[in-house]
Amino acid sequence: MLKLLVVNPGSTSTKFGVFEDSQAIFTETIRHGSEFAGLPDLTSQRPVREALICQALEKRHIDMASFNAVVGRGGLLHPLDGGVYEVSRDMIDDLASCRYGSHASNLGGIIAAAIAGRYGLKAFIADPVIVDEMEPLARLSGWPGIERISIFHALNQKAVARRYAEEVNKPYEALNLVVAHMGGGISVGAHRKGRVIDVNNALGGDGPYSAERSGGLPLFSVMELCCSGCHSLEELKKAFVGKGGLTAYLGTSDAVAIDGRIAQGDEYARLILQGMAYQVAKEVGAAATVLEGEVDAVILTGGLAYDTWITEWVTRRVQFIAPVIVYPGEDELAALAEIATDALTGRIPIRTYQRKQPGP
Repeated sequence: MLKLLVVNPGSTSTKFGVFEDSQAIFTETIRHGSEFAGLPDLTSQRPVREALICQALEKRHIDMASFNAVVGRGGLLHPLDGGVYEVSRDMIDDLASCRYGSHASNLGGIIAAAIAGRYGLKAFIADPVIVDEMEPLARLSGWPGIERISIFHALNQKAVARRYAEEVNKPYEALNLVVAHMGGGISVGAHRKGRVIDVNNALGGDGPYSAERSGGLPLFSVMELCCSGCHSLEELKKAFVGKGGLTAYLGTSDAVAIDGRIAQGDEYARLILQGMAYQVAKEVGAAATVLEGEVDAVILTGGLAYDTWITEWVTRRVQFIAPVIVYPGEDELAALAEIATDALTGRIPIRTYQRKQPGP
């Protein structure tokens, strides 16, 4: 029996769970409030979050020495192929220094390594958001020196792709899939034979607008806004990524609340929600062209996939491409446990992370 502690840090919470042979024994979410007040940076949150996890495990009388490994959510690193990576000194240095960006998920590998180190265990991360399997054609942007980059919901996209493959009794590596993760951000990936060869940057202003993000905006209008002198660069980044999309149009990212407004006859709310579904469908169509029309299935997932209006609106426009499968939600802890179990039992390789040296 393989026993794993799985850790997934978020900006306002830390989720963790104990899994045996990839089945959840229990999961818990710690909500954070004032305990981070006065801390100078993201990395300084590590001992606080780590102590809270250990205290919760002690209350349940769980013997830390009984674990085989600790698995953390992958953070912002240099581009990697999908899969499972053992946490190394190089990885910890890059995560702790926020060399490639600051995000709560950076703490996943750091916390996993800290807990594992106490008990002589190994620590791993899996399918971080910077998974990059894009082909050279997909990187071209239209301007030399600016490349399209891969930042997307790799963990959930890969997990539901493998789930579908198991259900149809075929290897993930034998299928062509279009996967649309719909949540606070939206990413639509073209999966060809186990690799995501093209995907919109779900963080950096690309693709459909979402619950909280603006997605791709008309370039000249953005340039005028940037040069207006009314907003700083950081203000615009926070607005486009955290307060865009449904939030900007309707004042809320809560799809249930928006559904209620539509049910009461709010036609503007209907237009905005349907507009998001429309843009998702367009992105699915674009991904299908990347796969040259050879698509085994279109998969809709993420928190917004619970909304039947959204899934029906998308399905209506893309069902001519391939059968549409809906897997609502994103169980990231279970996804981490599943792929780590595959790696630790030898079904997939465990990969090595090496720090990239600065260029000349």
